[in-house]
Amino acid sequence: MSNANNLAILLGRVLLSFIFIYSGFGKLADPSATAGMIAGAGLPAASALAYLAGFFEFVAGLAVLVGYQTRIAGWLLAAFCVFTGVVFHGSAINVPDFPAAANGWLTVLNQIMMMKNITLAGAYIVLATFGPGAYSLDARRGAYAIA
Repeated sequence: MSNANNLAILLGRVLLSFIFIYSGFGKLADPSATAGMIAGAGLPAASALAYLAGFFEFVAGLAVLVGYQTRIAGWLLAAFCVFTGVVFHGSAINVPDFPAAANGWLTVLNQIMMMKNITLAGAYIVLATFGPGAYSLDARRGAYAIA
């Protein structure tokens, strides 16, 4: 693989890692909003799950960033994206006492979040399948064949 391709893969990993490093850190620093979403979806132990989600997102994001255990991180993040998309963004929003137009906009934004999650899942599957490129810890330790 050419140096330009490896640089492009590195850039892709940096961009793909940002969302999870940033949001994972946010959940660890203040899990209350995430716990509220989790409780609203009817899942148990909302606070514990919020911390667990934050830890997973942060660590998996770092793994993608440095290209370590990329195949595992990619598949886990793909599954996480699909699960959270379906569970948290798969339905219409109806906030009591909000105007219909506001609920409509919230529903559209929720649909966009669902599409974002499904799209990210595809990107993580590609990363898991084709690898992190030459500029990664996986390449340094020989976990991926580098052409």
